[in-house]
Amino acid sequence: MKRLIAEREKARLGGGEKRIEAQHNKGKFTARERIDMLLDEGSFEEYDMFVTHRTTDFDLDKEQYLSDGVITGHGTIDGRTVYIFSQDFTVLGGSLSETNALKICKIMDQSMKVGAPLIGINDSGGARIQEGVRSLAGYASIFQRNIMASGVIPQISAIFGPCAGGAVYSPALTDFIVMTDKTSCMFVTGPKVVKTVTGETISDEDLGGASMHSTKSGVTHFVGADEKESILLIRKLLSYLPQNNLEEPPLSVCDDPPDRIDENLNTIIPEKPSIPYDVKDIIHSIADNGEFLEVQRQYARNIVIGFVTFNGISTGIVANQPNYLAGCLDINASRKSARFVRFCDAFNIPIVTLVDVPGFLPGSAQEFDGIITNGAKLIFAYGEATVPKITVILRKAYGGAYCVMSSKQLRGDVNYAWPTAEIAVMGPKGAIEVLYNRELKTLSNEEERARFVAENASEYREKFSNPYEAAKYGYIDDIIEPRNTRFRIIRALQTLSTKKDSNPPKKHSTLPL
Repeated sequence: MKRLIAEREKARLGGGEKRIEAQHNKGKFTARERIDMLLDEGSFEEYDMFVTHRTTDFDLDKEQYLSDGVITGHGTIDGRTVYIFSQDFTVLGGSLSETNALKICKIMDQSMKVGAPLIGINDSGGARIQEGVRSLAGYASIFQRNIMASGVIPQISAIFGPCAGGAVYSPALTDFIVMTDKTSCMFVTGPKVVKTVTGETISDEDLGGASMHSTKSGVTHFVGADEKESILLIRKLLSYLPQNNLEEPPLSVCDDPPDRIDENLNTIIPEKPSIPYDVKDIIHSIADNGEFLEVQRQYARNIVIGFVTFNGISTGIVANQPNYLAGCLDINASRKSARFVRFCDAFNIPIVTLVDVPGFLPGSAQEFDGIITNGAKLIFAYGEATVPKITVILRKAYGGAYCVMSSKQLRGDVNYAWPTAEIAVMGPKGAIEVLYNRELKTLSNEEERARFVAENASEYREKFSNPYEAAKYGYIDDIIEPRNTRFRIIRALQTLSTKKDSNPPKKHSTLPL
């Protein structure tokens, strides 16, 4: 018994007091402290505390630590079981060894058997060089399990320090990545290698920091000001997710009346179609208690994605953002929203789509970089999804972008429109320029052309682009008062709770990646 107590104390010290102090001096917590902060108090059950590495090369046999640089086990968050691994930077820089990888693989296998979410806390210098290919094999074994778990259990990665080289691909294969500002970084090759190969001088933060990945690459989904905030984000995110793909998301207690009316919504859309507004004001208005957990907030801001509840029902939101690039769909917005739609569909989370989109972003840069293939990803995601899909067209829904945004023809279950909706092949101005091209050529100056377009645009809008035309053909199920949007969505979600839909049997689809 004395030995057991002593060995446990030794294991809990990781790399020792000095290295723990160094970790704290960087503004970072230790692997065990992070687990204690994340899980319900007293719920953590640790596996493989007494594991050590098996390497004797390069004098590594003289540097052995219990747990070997990663803490693994399971516990609960709000009473729900989760599996977790947390890399310990105080032990050989948290580097991945053969036994370290085996520990991680064991709890990944266990999480799949049990059907519980997996959380990985990354803080590692990368592969343990002294172990050579065994370390690389360890990474590949983890990747394979990430792939098999995809769409089966939610996988969340927290980056609380360095994550470099092959190590970055495990988080990239998971569903959500959380980084901390200033103390975490991710890159395939670090600044030193970049300098050697390309001659470019760049810092860790600029190359792979949280700010860069949240705004430019879109690799990370959430950024916390510090580790405490990041951990709160993980707990909040899990509250919207089911345990696995065979279960429904948790139903939360709601004290916000389902039939709550917001009169402001009746006037939130500006009279002039060219004036922007913030679609998040609408989301906050219709969601339970105004709460919205936005995903990838700083990336591809022309589209907004995230989680809300409607009368306690966990729901994914996809919304065009008119106050950024006029809400146009571009490559990044298409990829961002397509991935989110597919996640929601995999885990039985209904999708509500708020539409105000003038089309796809034009320009040679978009065409050269593959807007066609990337736009097709969003079409594919919506068309493939079998969860309840509710669409509300707020204002513009033009051209191919109308089709893409969960239209009736992509198996939208309930499609509403506000009276302000404009549904057409293109905007009135562009349509008049095409339809009256000959007449416009006969006009002598720009002023006359502008007047002609303006006079005929109102007629076009009345004949073709109002919501009643789409409703006439059944493409819109109802035109609703904006103030009643919350109630209509909740009633639709309740009606669709027993929805059954399926796709043809296949090995897998050939998504336009």
